Amino acid sequence: QQTKEAIAVAQQTETPFIVAITKIDRVGETEINKVKNDLMQLGILLEGYGGNISWQGVSSKTGEGVKELLDLILLAADLEDLQYESTNPGRGYIIESKVDSRRGVLATAVVTDGVLRVGDEIGCDGAQAKIRNLENFLGKKIEKAEPSSPVLIIGFKEVPAVGTQFVVGIELSANNESVTNLRIQKTPVIKKTTDGQIVVNVMLKADTSGSLEALSQVIKSLMLPPGYQLNIVDDGIGEITDGDVKWSPNIIIGFRVKVSKAAENLAKGIKVKIVTSEIIYELIKNLEEWIKSFGREAISGDLDILAVFGKKAGRQIVGGRVVGGEARNNTAVEIQRAGNNLGVARVINLQQQKQDVQRIETGNECGLLVETNEEIRVGDHLIFK
Repeated sequence: QQTKEAIAVAQQTETPFIVAITKIDRVGETEINKVKNDLMQLGILLEGYGGNISWQGVSSKTGEGVKELLDLILLAADLEDLQYESTNPGRGYIIESKVDSRRGVLATAVVTDGVLRVGDEIGCDGAQAKIRNLENFLGKKIEKAEPSSPVLIIGFKEVPAVGTQFVVGIELSANNESVTNLRIQKTPVIKKTTDGQIVVNVMLKADTSGSLEALSQVIKSLMLPPGYQLNIVDDGIGEITDGDVKWSPNIIIGFRVKVSKAAENLAKGIKVKIVTSEIIYELIKNLEEWIKSFGREAISGDLDILAVFGKKAGRQIVGGRVVGGEARNNTAVEIQRAGNNLGVARVINLQQQKQDVQRIETGNECGLLVETNEEIRVGDHLIFK
């Protein structure tokens, strides 16, 4: 699916491209031809298959085909006759950004026109900088970067978003209003929506802007249990600090980041859950498991209503199965429907096989006489405190 999306973008933007068929150390000619046929079905006609799109088989494991691929890239660039004007204001695109505890905000960029120099003032939507240092792809300091050069920019005040275009000098002034006003606004922490849904307030932290964007997309697509709603109160790059905890989200999700000692101590004191991992899958799994118990105080029993037998004078006879803990006679309970609390009730009689009992353990069915003003329905739960 990723390949199909990349092809669609390249075709829509009329961007020249080369096809690299990977893992050729593990597959034979038959599999490679299958890939070519699949591409043909998508309108990608390779050289030798009725088209003029260059391709090269490569192996990242053995290095086979990599030199030939690089030669193809250089040839394609020559054919495009790419030009730039050194006197134009420098411009380019941010391709990655992160916060370094020693050096501040670091932005990796590619220059597309003009020349970028140390001391230049640059801006893009949401961030601006006066360049303190430039480094090439080898990590060496340089005084200027020309088009097609990947470069590390040091000097941003805020973390620039991946994919945004930066410009130098006078164009910064024309764009300064949007730069200033496009700051992320934090979302208020709320406990319940107007329709009674339980809100899970989440804060996201990651090591880079690209990682943060990926994490945010995965979290937003998470399927929550009925009656729950996700609210991302804030996101950011860098370690989890006590300042993050002071926002009092229910849980802070950290991807490839550290947690400061002050944040750990404060989180314990005000009961903010912090989960970190190097693997997004593990973060999602831990979040899903934590949500299952979120919003419910410690309970001694959970009874699923399987049958109802009418209601009279504030009393109702129901039948159910204990799905957690135990059900007890002469006990106050909460009535829950789809995760929402409908009201309170009191069990005034508990029976098993038509015999009065004082308690019923998990896995057993029972009948109950409940005193309540609410109408209990099949599928509701009685929560024993």
